[in-house]
Amino acid sequence: MSNRKVAVVIGLGVAVMLLVQSGDPLDSARNGPPVWSDSGLLARAVICVIAGCSLLALGWLHGLLFGPLEMLRGPDDVGYIAEDGRSRAQAANEVRRRRKTGELPPVFPNGWYRVLDSRRLQIGEVKSVSVLGEQVAVFRGQDGTAYVVDAYCPHLGANLAVGGRVVGGCIECPFHGWQFRGNDGKCVRIPYAEKVPEFAKVRCWPSCEVNGQILVWFHCDGEDPRWTIPEQPEITTGEWVYRGRTEHFINAHIEEIPENAADIAHLAHLHTPAITSGVDLRYTNSRAWEFLRHDWKVQWEPEPEPNKHCSQMSVKHALTVFGCHCPLLDVRVVARQVGPGVVFLLFDHSFLGRGVILQCVTPVEPLLQWVSHTIFYQSNIPPLVPKFVLRAECIQFERDVMIWNNKKYISKPLLVKEDSAIQKHRRWFSQFYSENSPQLQYQRDTLDF
Repeated sequence: MSNRKVAVVIGLGVAVMLLVQSGDPLDSARNGPPVWSDSGLLARAVICVIAGCSLLALGWLHGLLFGPLEMLRGPDDVGYIAEDGRSRAQAANEVRRRRKTGELPPVFPNGWYRVLDSRRLQIGEVKSVSVLGEQVAVFRGQDGTAYVVDAYCPHLGANLAVGGRVVGGCIECPFHGWQFRGNDGKCVRIPYAEKVPEFAKVRCWPSCEVNGQILVWFHCDGEDPRWTIPEQPEITTGEWVYRGRTEHFINAHIEEIPENAADIAHLAHLHTPAITSGVDLRYTNSRAWEFLRHDWKVQWEPEPEPNKHCSQMSVKHALTVFGCHCPLLDVRVVARQVGPGVVFLLFDHSFLGRGVILQCVTPVEPLLQWVSHTIFYQSNIPPLVPKFVLRAECIQFERDVMIWNNKKYISKPLLVKEDSAIQKHRRWFSQFYSENSPQLQYQRDTLDF
């Protein structure tokens, strides 16, 4: 239960307790505090309201100072312009319906993808997740191991994640009680059958749990994982602690998002205006905030063997106020991408401390990406610092969202020599596609006369 909810419950409890006090006023005068004996019902109500508001304020202040920052955006919350009386959902639907997608690469690259945060899956718990055009059941066995299997029971199609329960290291179907092992998907028990058929099994996804996240491996040809997600030691040891996360849904091809790392020119135009100018691109260049500017120096390079599935972007950030450089806020960030779906944004600042933002891009559908940013930071740094870092990153990211949600993918872009890193990035990213990688399938309605 959140701090605010606790405060509300306590405040209401105190209010009810005081307002329903009854009895002889003389008894109250003899036994109760004088403040209540001399006060009427209205005075009591006023004092209770003040007490409740104070508790709410304390809960809010505690959350601000010590709680994690969590901002979870819906698919229609960011990146669309709602005009002429339309809602954001209506604007988003219209853009999705009318937008040209272009000649797209395959929609699901081979690699590791986040499906859930570890802290959201307790022992014996089951979660339903949509990933890579599939429904999966994520559950944690009684031994603490997390497993990922196809959600639909091969018997009669019940969803294992909706009403299913964990039995040891197995998940039990809520419909007929069939039990499937998490490590290989094999059915080990059918309550009413004498024998379990050898071929009775559910698809089991290769998975791992690292850095506080549960990830699955996808390969269109069913090949085993070709690399692993590196462990961040400071997270494992507890030196860096969880300070918050943001989530967004992006209506674009997955490759558009990591390609930003190589699009160096867009930083000077899209991300130079101060974060205080907001995320709506119609107003970010407002003169009111011209005195505050972000300056960026960026370099992107792929890594050589044996880490050819990785790339690195080095970022140097500087802030100017009225044209004067503020060295205290100079930040250096190394963004290391591991495969198509995971990025480590490593911060190291002499004053603000050290930490990492884990950016994970997971395809939900061919043109719908689930993007999360989870921050872990030094435990001895006040939580307000990493929360500010995450909030600032969120603002800059949402500016990109407005571009991605409305743009067309150009397979053969018109580039100048200063854009050479973009073509280099596309060649690097192509390694995550195979001959059988799934392509976007269009469904066209026709009218025959």
